[in-house]
Amino acid sequence: MPELFHRKLERSAIGFVLAIIAAASVGGIVEIAPLFTIDETVEEAPDMRVYTPLELAGRNIYVREGCYACHSQMIRTLRDEVERYGPYSLAVESKYDRPMLWGSKRTGPDLARIGGKYSDAWHVAHLINPRDVVPESNMPAYGFLGRTALRTDELADHLRVQKTLGVPYTDEMVENAARDAYGQAAPDSDFAAGVTERYGDATEMSAFDGVATQLTEMDALVAYLQVLGRLTEAAYQNTVAPQEAPDPND
Repeated sequence: MPELFHRKLERSAIGFVLAIIAAASVGGIVEIAPLFTIDETVEEAPDMRVYTPLELAGRNIYVREGCYACHSQMIRTLRDEVERYGPYSLAVESKYDRPMLWGSKRTGPDLARIGGKYSDAWHVAHLINPRDVVPESNMPAYGFLGRTALRTDELADHLRVQKTLGVPYTDEMVENAARDAYGQAAPDSDFAAGVTERYGDATEMSAFDGVATQLTEMDALVAYLQVLGRLTEAAYQNTVAPQEAPDPND
């Protein structure tokens, strides 16, 4: 009977078009309807800060290397996930992510709360040869990042695009993007003070790859990893109890 109906529908151009529109509308409604209540579902986070130019460059490298294909950045409200990774993810934590990197595949662990969990040196060692710190890892090596100078001439344009998309970068932030990227990775330089002035005292200043005299893609990626889950404290102020993980035997 279903095959007969489908064959009949395929022979009617108008009917088939209407069926396609109806099917597509279901997906559209599911995606659009929640937007009408977005003010009620997205939490307030007065302490939310934007990515620094160096962190944004690291995020671009993270996307370029396809890290999001193996690592999610969204902790669900299940107790086993919260106990393993930390407080579950809130919508507000992704408000400045263009595009968002929630992901769904976990060949490697979720990285939503990786910031501050390990030292810069650990991240560098892990990226150079993952097996040195996680023997069972099947992650590729990214040692070349430490030998690749970070391009800073494009950073102002990257911030300008993000500003166009609604991220609250100021004109001063855009104009000083290259200097701020260098200053964040060289805490003792003359540019460091400008970074904390524009992005706040909570900004982590460090020679991320261990060498303060050069700015590399390793600096950028480690800076990005170290800020994940730390742009706002909203998740740690949420007191709602996580759900129990579903029983696989039910």
